[in-house]
Amino acid sequence: MKKNLPLLVGFAAVAGVVAWFALADSGSPTPRPSGPAPAEMVWIPGGEFTMGSNDDSARPEEKPAHRVRVRGFWMDEHEVTNAQFGKFVDATGYKTIAERVPSVEDILKNVPPGTPPPRKEDLVAGALVFHKTDRPVDTRDYSQWWTWTPAASWKNPEGPGSSIEGRETHPVVHVAWDDAVAYAVWAGKRLPTEAEWEFAARGGLVDKPYVWGDEPLSKTKPQANIWQGEFPFRNTALDGFQGTAPVKSFAPNGYGLYDMSGNVWEWCSDWFDPELYGKTSGVSVDPKGPDAAPGPAYTARRAERGGSFLCCDEYCSRYRPSARHGGAPDTGMSHVGFRCIQGP
Repeated sequence: MKKNLPLLVGFAAVAGVVAWFALADSGSPTPRPSGPAPAEMVWIPGGEFTMGSNDDSARPEEKPAHRVRVRGFWMDEHEVTNAQFGKFVDATGYKTIAERVPSVEDILKNVPPGTPPPRKEDLVAGALVFHKTDRPVDTRDYSQWWTWTPAASWKNPEGPGSSIEGRETHPVVHVAWDDAVAYAVWAGKRLPTEAEWEFAARGGLVDKPYVWGDEPLSKTKPQANIWQGEFPFRNTALDGFQGTAPVKSFAPNGYGLYDMSGNVWEWCSDWFDPELYGKTSGVSVDPKGPDAAPGPAYTARRAERGGSFLCCDEYCSRYRPSARHGGAPDTGMSHVGFRCIQGP
C-alpha cells in the first residue's frame, strides 16, 4: 500500500482538478480552495450569471444581456493603492508610461494616418489630468476638462508640486494598461477579464442595476464615490470626496469587495469591443474578449470597468456593474486604476 501511495495521491490530485473544472463547466460555484486566503484578497466562487443589461437606461455596448459562466478566483478586496504600487516600484525600479518620454512613433500610432508628427519640444512625459471648469459647458467636448499635463504621474497626480503624501491608501492613478499588467506579474496575479470583473462586482445579487441592489444612488448618503452636483462645473462632494477616496471608504458588496462602483475605473485584460455582446450566442464559458482590438490600430482600447469619481447620472452613469468603457492602453489618467485577481 505504501508503495502505491504516491500514485494514489497523483490520481486524487488529477481527479480533484477534473472535478473542479466539471463544477465550473456545470455553472455551479467553484469550492473555495483550502488553506489561508492570499493577503487582502477574497474568494469569488464563480458560476453562471447574466452579463450586460437590457434595461432602458443601459448603453448600447451593454446590450444584449447574455448568459456567461466563469470559474472561481481570488480577487483583491480593494483597488491597488499608492502604497502597494510604491512597493512594486521600489522593488523593481519600474517607470510607468506616464514617466517616460514618448517617441514620435508612440504618438503617431495613436492618431489617424496623415496626422503631422509632433514637434520635438512636445515630446515630454506626462498624463491627462482632470480640471473642473469655471462654468457650465457642453459635456460632449471632454477636452474642456481634460488637460495633458507634463510631469503628471502616479507620484504627482496633479502634475508638478503635487504628491501622494497623505494619500497612501488612495487607489493609484495614472497607470496605463501595461503598467497594471507589469504590477500584476510582479505580484503573481493578473488582470480580470470583463466577465470575471462583472461577476465579482454583482456580489451574488441577480440582475440588479447596482452593486448594492435595486435602490438608486442616495441623495443624502451616497453608496459610492461619484460626482454630485453639475458636471464638470460644480461638485458638492456630498460623499465626502472631491477626487479619489481612500479604499474601503464605502460599504463592500456581497463578496466583500470594496469600490466596485465609482472611485476609479479599473483596467481589465480584454480588448474593448462596444459591439461584442451582439456577436455572442449561447452560454459563454470564461470569455476573454476579442482576440484583437476591432477597427484601426489608433482606435485600440482596453476594457475598463466600475466608473469613477467623475461619474454622475447627468453625464456618465457607468458606475453600474454592467457598464463598460474602453481606454487607450498607453495613457495615464486621473481617474483610472486597477485591481488584480489570482485564478485559472
